[in-house]
Amino acid sequence: MSYNINVDKKENKLNSVEILKLEKDGLDIIETILNKYSKVGYYSITKDDMDRFKWAGVYQQRPRDGHFMLRVRNTGILNLEQVRTLAKISKDYGRGLINITTRGAIQFHWICVENLPDIFNRLKEVSLSSVEACGDCTRTIVGNPLAGIDKDELMDTTELINSLNEFFLFNRDFSNFPRKFKISISSNIFNAAHAEINDLSFTPAVKNINGVEKIGFHLWVGGGLSTTPHLAKKLSIFALPEDVLKVAIGVATIFRDYGYREKRNRARLKFLIEDWGVDKFQEKLLEIIGDMQSLGEDRLVNWNAAYFYGVHKQKQLDKNYIGLNVPFGELNSDDFFELAKICEKYGDSNIRTTLSQNLIISGVGSEHLPSILNEPIFKSFSPDPSSFIGHSVACTGKEFCNFAIVETKKIATDVCSYLDKCYLDKTIELDSPIRIHFTGCPNACGQKQIGDINLQGALIKTEDGLVEAFDIFLGGTLGLNAKFSEALNCRVKSSDVAQTLKTLILFYKRNRDIEETFNQFVNRVGVESFKENI
Repeated sequence: MSYNINVDKKENKLNSVEILKLEKDGLDIIETILNKYSKVGYYSITKDDMDRFKWAGVYQQRPRDGHFMLRVRNTGILNLEQVRTLAKISKDYGRGLINITTRGAIQFHWICVENLPDIFNRLKEVSLSSVEACGDCTRTIVGNPLAGIDKDELMDTTELINSLNEFFLFNRDFSNFPRKFKISISSNIFNAAHAEINDLSFTPAVKNINGVEKIGFHLWVGGGLSTTPHLAKKLSIFALPEDVLKVAIGVATIFRDYGYREKRNRARLKFLIEDWGVDKFQEKLLEIIGDMQSLGEDRLVNWNAAYFYGVHKQKQLDKNYIGLNVPFGELNSDDFFELAKICEKYGDSNIRTTLSQNLIISGVGSEHLPSILNEPIFKSFSPDPSSFIGHSVACTGKEFCNFAIVETKKIATDVCSYLDKCYLDKTIELDSPIRIHFTGCPNACGQKQIGDINLQGALIKTEDGLVEAFDIFLGGTLGLNAKFSEALNCRVKSSDVAQTLKTLILFYKRNRDIEETFNQFVNRVGVESFKENI
């Protein structure tokens, strides 16, 4: 392993986090937690080691009073034993709260350091881990939540994702990137794994090789959100399934050895690719992994924004999956236990997580559909949710997050409930959903760049002092016409958000062309037209 960071250090160019990582690998914190901090408690944790807790998948939650958020890696499909283990951890140590993230991971709050050894052990027993769910390492690898059952996938990518996860997890050759490294891999034609916003993505493609049509992938690199978003760029490479691991190792090697370690805000892979250009990056990649096939034919059709509501046929005969809405990704341990019971009774004993913070129950026999749809829990987690709550995303917000400026999930619930009431009384009529994203700060965990309407937490000065507010962005989408949302340059008090969004939506309804979606309308008329009508 040969890092360029040694040269940087001589020239005093390393940032403080890089120096910290040179002193002790992030993965070393696991043993330190087990053998020291879990025994002597929260107030014994040094500042440097608190930063290293990220490699254990653990962050201090707000307020910094001894409690932690813990994130569990999840490849998208949870079996019955895993679901029940997660529910029990939440009930025993997390005050019963469970959150689904926008990478389909499971997140707990209210965790104490004394309980981490037991939590780690319980996760290990069911082949789960929180290790490297945070930190400058390979994060949760996302894929098609319908892998293996999807009529719209070219191949089942489950084993490919598992092989990548097994290779990178606990791998000290790749535990010290300049920043986080995010991978997505999906063969779903509707871009279920959000290819354009990952550091490395594999999307479905085919190529005629020696007279035989082969299923494989096209490669995308350098995507990412946060304060400086970049859409991933496509390489001129076709990768067969057996090439996936070596490609991922090659891209990870470039990022590790050539990525920027001087400034944290310029350290993601997207900045290296921006400076190098795609051609130089591809040349370096091929130098590492050897020659590859040139481009084949794309099989991406569009983007479904990772929504799968309702009952749908699987590729298995007489089997169905049911997409459920989990409002803003939040449920409790009792809900998870109940869903596990339902999956065991009616389905294939799997629960699948989506990047829209929702759940899927799979393997339901057609004969069981009337019974399962009458289960009382589906009143809370509906397969046919109200339009706005059903198509909105919210990050953790300042209830738990130390970076967030505002509360998110409560305001999201209030705003979407108001808009849904307007929908029911026909004040607002829609024939296609409008996706609303709420994020508590510029870091964009709520993915403010890809929603139709996006709200980013801010503060506004009033006669009574600073109050919570949101900046508004419009017109984001992924897929064939991917583009990030544009700022409306309008800051609105939290208390006024619902009415302001209603005004924006009614302007769209009055002036749109027939069957024109909200996003298409924004692109046609421009964001300034909306501002003039607030």
